[in-house]
Amino acid sequence: MTAEKLDFFFPFVVFFYGLLILLVLENPALVKIGEERLGAAFQQMSRHKGLAWICFFVGGLWSIQNVYLTL
Repeated sequence: MTAEKLDFFFPFVVFFYGLLILLVLENPALVKIGEERLGAAFQQMSRHKGLAWICFFVGGLWSIQNVYLTL
């Protein structure tokens, strides 16, 4: 994989990391399941909520920029 392709795909990875974490942490049903079954591991993941919001917005904007520049 070339550096140019990696530079194109990396923002999508960042965006989808943020999206996935936020889908879990913002869904009340999944939060309830996570607290019941995972306990401390879920609490550790919930500390990443701020990072997930940053990744969601920055990765999304960065991805849009990459798509726009390749057109």
